[in-house]
Amino acid sequence: MDPATPPATADTPPDLGHGRRPGYLYRQVAAYLASQPDQWLKVGQVTTAIAARSSGAVFEALKKMAAAGYATHYPGPHRFHITQAGIDAAGAMPPPAPRAPASGGGGRSARRQPVARPNGDLYFPRKLAGATDVDVLRRLRDKRIPVLLYGPPGTGKTALVEAAFADLLTVAGTGDTVVEDFLGNFIPLPDGGFEFVYGPLVVAMREGRALLVDDATLIPPKVLAVLYPAMDGRRVITIPGYRNERVEAVDGFYVIAGHNPGVHGAILTEALASRFDVHIEVTTDWDLARHLGVPSPAIRAAIALNADLAAGRVSWAPQLRELLGFARVRKTLGLPAAVANLAGRAPEDDREHVLAVLRQHFGADTSALTLGKQR
Repeated sequence: MDPATPPATADTPPDLGHGRRPGYLYRQVAAYLASQPDQWLKVGQVTTAIAARSSGAVFEALKKMAAAGYATHYPGPHRFHITQAGIDAAGAMPPPAPRAPASGGGGRSARRQPVARPNGDLYFPRKLAGATDVDVLRRLRDKRIPVLLYGPPGTGKTALVEAAFADLLTVAGTGDTVVEDFLGNFIPLPDGGFEFVYGPLVVAMREGRALLVDDATLIPPKVLAVLYPAMDGRRVITIPGYRNERVEAVDGFYVIAGHNPGVHGAILTEALASRFDVHIEVTTDWDLARHLGVPSPAIRAAIALNADLAAGRVSWAPQLRELLGFARVRKTLGLPAAVANLAGRAPEDDREHVLAVLRQHFGADTSALTLGKQR
C-alpha cells in the first residue's frame, strides 16, 4: 500500500468492490469478521463465507483493515482477528446490500452458503422451518426457546450448533459426568494451595454465552438437574461447593442439547425433554454428502444400511461423519482401503450384514481393513 494513502476508516472504506459501489467488499469482510469476534480467520475462510469472487481482493481488504487498526494480522500462515476498534467501526458502517442470486440455481447456492466453525471447517446450512437451520437456532436463542437436537451420532448436530453460535461453550456428556463438570471445581496450585475454577455453565450464565450439552442423555439425571433452575424463569443457580455462591444469567445465556437415540445408556427423561420446547431431528443429508465429494456407491450403501437400521436389522449405519471419512481415506489410500475401513467401523455384531451391503455396491472381494502378513 502506498505510504501516502491514508488507512481505510469506517466512513471511507477502500474501493475493493470490483465494479460494485465503493467499499462493498470491504464492508462484507468487516461485517463477517465482526460476526466472528473470537476467531482467527484464514483468507480462504472469509472468501468462502461471504461468497467473494476473488481471494486476492479479500486479502487486500483484510490487510487494509489491519493497517487501519481494525484487525490483527498473523502472517504465518495469514490469519486475521478483528479488534475492538474494528468491531466498533463495522457497527458504524451501512450494511452491504445483498447480492442478487446468480441466474439458474440461485436457491440451491443460497442453501449451501457455508458458515465457518471455530476449528475453521465449514458448515453447510440446511433447510428448516422456511429458513436455514443456523438462522432458526439463532432466532430461537433470541427468544430464549431451548432446543433439543436428536439423531444418530455423526449427522452434524454439534457442527450445526458450532456454526450457529460463535460464543459456544460445551459440556461433553458421558455416564461419568458430574455436577462439578458444569459448576467448576478446585484445582491445585504450584505452591500447594487450591483455586476454584468456574465451570462452563457458570461462565455461560455470567457472560451471556450459549452452552451445548452434548450427548445430554448419557449424563445421570441427578447431575442434569443442575441445569433446570438456570433454564426456567429463575435463571439463577448456586454453587454448593464454593460458598453457595449465587449466579444469575445475563442476556444471551442459552442452553441447547444433543441426544443420540439408540446409543447404549442414553435415557431421555421426561424432566429433560420437557425443558426443551423445540425438538429437532437431525439426519444425514445425502445431497450434501454428494456435494462434498462422497462417491455415489458409498452414499447408496449408506442409504440402504440406514433403511436396515430403521427396520431394526442392524444397530449401526454410516452417517455423514463416516462418509466424509470415507472420502478422505479414499483420496489418501484408494477406494479398496476406504471401503474396507468403512466395513471395519461397523460393530462386530453388524459386521457381516454391513459387508454384504458393501459388496453389493463395491464388489465381492470387500472385507474389513486388516493387517496382512509380513512382506
